[in-house]
Amino acid sequence: MPDSPIFTYNQPEENNGYLLWQVSMRWHLLMNQRLRGVGITLTQFSLMAGLYWLDRQGELVTQQRLATYANTDKMMTSKVLQTLESKGFLLRSDNPQDGRAKRLQLTQTGEAVLREAYALVGQVDAGFFQAIEPDSAVFNQLLRQLLAASGG
Repeated sequence: MPDSPIFTYNQPEENNGYLLWQVSMRWHLLMNQRLRGVGITLTQFSLMAGLYWLDRQGELVTQQRLATYANTDKMMTSKVLQTLESKGFLLRSDNPQDGRAKRLQLTQTGEAVLREAYALVGQVDAGFFQAIEPDSAVFNQLLRQLLAASGG
């Protein structure tokens, strides 16, 4: 067995990816705990919010378009949308522009849940990011840079 260490740093906290993962996992956990109160997960909230935004922009939203917009895996998106449909939060109807694809729309119940969930998400965000509030503009700029640099 080689005597040299695998990692080039002394502690995992010295690694940007590790820190990002830890922060992301903590934020994700807090969001899911809070969203449980309205019966959805953060992933479900994110897809419902994406559907809402695209629909508000006048787009005819398909599963493929929503997955691309949300940077989510197609199969996972399909399963989550099935769950949301079974809960009565969205409808899939015929797409007048493409007979192979279905049009997605939030139901009134779905919009009500999204509105309620958004209030909870805002509360979690306010508490979670409070520690960096003075630097939030810089933080957001750095996140946008990372997103753009990674093709997102």
